Amino acid sequence: MSIFTENLVVSPLPNGKTWVLRKDFSYDVGEEGGDETIKVPAGFITDFASVPRLLWSVFPTWGKYGNAAIIHDYLYWEQSYSKERADEIFLEAMLVLGVSKAKAKILYNSVKYFGKGAWTKNKKNKKRKIKKFIDTTHEVITIPKMELKGFMPK
Repeated sequence: MSIFTENLVVSPLPNGKTWVLRKDFSYDVGEEGGDETIKVPAGFITDFASVPRLLWSVFPTWGKYGNAAIIHDYLYWEQSYSKERADEIFLEAMLVLGVSKAKAKILYNSVKYFGKGAWTKNKKNKKRKIKKFIDTTHEVITIPKMELKGFMPK
């Protein structure tokens, strides 16, 4: 059976929409220890699941399928697999995570039928040298200070 081989460690970026992997994250496709492993390097920037805001109450950008969404984001960026294969791996990974078959199929069909724009955009962004990684060893990620209004410690 397929397996995620690393624990997911991420930090939010100041824009409030994207996250950065703080350590490498891997997924063995097909079976644990098999010949096919997808390794997402530390520093990769992700938005988890790219779900339209209107649907967030049913499909939030982060959910049980979050780890699978990162693998899928990376495959769409890297493009070492076909789009079709990347979408199939996304479906498999969601099922490994215990996402219901119905929900997994809806998310899979969404990227299968509507993901071509993201695939093409990533291809163009790579050619234009758009940054999709942060050097986690040399760059400091600044998180804005948060103020809790109305909170008084006892």
